Amino acid sequence: MKLKEIKLKNFRGYAEETVVPMDDLTVLVGRNDAGKSTILEALDIYFNEQKIDKSDCNVGSGSTDTVISCVFDELPTELIIDEQNPTTLQAEYLLRADGCLEIIKKYDCSGASGKMTAVAFANHPKATGVEDLLSLKLTDLKALAKQRGVNLDNVNQTVKAQLRAAIWQATDDLEIEECEVSLKKESAKDAFDQIQKYMPLYALFKSDRASTDQDAEAQDPMKIAIKEVIRRKEAELNEVISHIQAELKEVASKTVEKIREMSNELASELNPTVENKNWDSLFKVSLTGDDDIPINKRGSGTRRLVLLNFFRAQAESNVSGRDTGIIYAIEEPETSQHPDHQKILLNAFEQLVEQNRCQVILTTHTPTLARRVNQHCLRLIHKSNGHPVIEHGDDDSTLEKIVSTLGVLPDHDIKVFFGVEGKHDISFLGHISKILADTEPEIPDLIEAEKTGKLVFIPLGGSSLDLWRSRLENINRPEFYLTDRDNLPPSDPKYKKAVDDWNARPNCIAWITPKRELENFIHLSLLKSEYPAYTGAGDDFDDVPMLVAEAKHIASGSSKIWDQVSEKDRKDKISRAKKDLNSNLVLKMTPPLLTESDPKGEVRSWLRAIGRVLNS
Repeated sequence: MKLKEIKLKNFRGYAEETVVPMDDLTVLVGRNDAGKSTILEALDIYFNEQKIDKSDCNVGSGSTDTVISCVFDELPTELIIDEQNPTTLQAEYLLRADGCLEIIKKYDCSGASGKMTAVAFANHPKATGVEDLLSLKLTDLKALAKQRGVNLDNVNQTVKAQLRAAIWQATDDLEIEECEVSLKKESAKDAFDQIQKYMPLYALFKSDRASTDQDAEAQDPMKIAIKEVIRRKEAELNEVISHIQAELKEVASKTVEKIREMSNELASELNPTVENKNWDSLFKVSLTGDDDIPINKRGSGTRRLVLLNFFRAQAESNVSGRDTGIIYAIEEPETSQHPDHQKILLNAFEQLVEQNRCQVILTTHTPTLARRVNQHCLRLIHKSNGHPVIEHGDDDSTLEKIVSTLGVLPDHDIKVFFGVEGKHDISFLGHISKILADTEPEIPDLIEAEKTGKLVFIPLGGSSLDLWRSRLENINRPEFYLTDRDNLPPSDPKYKKAVDDWNARPNCIAWITPKRELENFIHLSLLKSEYPAYTGAGDDFDDVPMLVAEAKHIASGSSKIWDQVSEKDRKDKISRAKKDLNSNLVLKMTPPLLTESDPKGEVRSWLRAIGRVLNS
């Protein structure tokens, strides 16, 4: 199950129902106190049953009833609701009209405990007598079936799911409509408990947490490791315990005998009892770095970076072996981090997202992170008339507000803006420029140029091309843009109009790759050597990432042929192949290999043009 939306009502600043769409990677941006952290903490209450009370209600509502709803897609094909009998969410009429699962949790915060009631908002029968079958016990379902004259000849009457299905099927008009279906009373609680098992694990890393090696996030993974080692050595340790207990009992018994010699009355009241503590309570782990310097004594940025990764280790350990996904929610990952580390963190989060069952939610105040993600990941949170408003990054007007809120970039000595389509293009161009720069002085090392702040990569991401063009136009810095051709000639390149517009502006140069995309510049010999099942012929318009994904799939020994792989799995495999090509295989390119794969010197000409500006 993946989180598609969260809805908040009467929770802190969110008085009216507010919907927040979620992607695999979601970046919440906005000023302080706009309501970003509130969303993360609401999810913590929802998934981890954190405490909620009257103080969490909106101060102006006058109500103590709070609602937190989550909408999920990528649902289990079947699940167990009653005993060991599988059913489906669709068969139980627990899905919305759009096929998604929405579970609403309502909290009565009038008391200290914040009592919770759960309902599903679903396309569910409303006909009298069949509107609440999930809450009925087995005997009640049998009685209802008999009362309504339902034919149960082919129904296993010990299985509630089959009885419900038979009753619904025998009803002429179920009067199905979207409504709330109780999941917290009588037998319906079984359905709620089972659904919760499939919900993603939620792990929240807050910006104001402690940053020492004794912080719970650092200690918990170490405690888990200690428990696991002790579990593996349990037999040997039990032998040691038994031996020690036997010897101690013998000493205690001899002591009682000696007491008996002095006083039979006192000795009769004494019995030797030996207790031992848990083995894991004997160990405590601290972290040290170079020269045995404790992590507590390192800089705040280093401490936070270490703890972020302990947080990841704990979360992944918790999800291991569960048939569910995981959501990492991280407040302000840029806190105390150098800009280089901010980029490394973002790359790590994006790699996590590329794994099949992981979502990441970030909050940020910095343009360094916001400008490096695809625009559809961005959510702007701002207040209108005192109430939080959520705007989606796919809307160009929203992007303009985001740029205005965060600024395009920090103020430093930038010489060049370089707009490319995405993060993999940044990786390819960075690595290939570094390889060439070692032997060709007129070609700049773009990785180093970005690190020193002279060059800023802008991952454009399709529909945001026009926005960045307009936002950078008045900054008066040289701009370069590179887009893939994508379309096979004689069709026009996909972004021909945008490129023509860029080139019509002063101080701006835009190029289109002569090949399908940058991966086509990787030499065929490397592709065939690295992926023996690769079937491409080195054509300029081969779909290299797809062919590499297919080759890796064949090499895995899967029983499925490539055409049988689901569309989603193929997409995931192609995404991983694209990352592998641009982050790893490109490192094996050499200047002579590039000359062969790019005989017209297109790549070198782009880099030289940028180099002339950087060196001016």
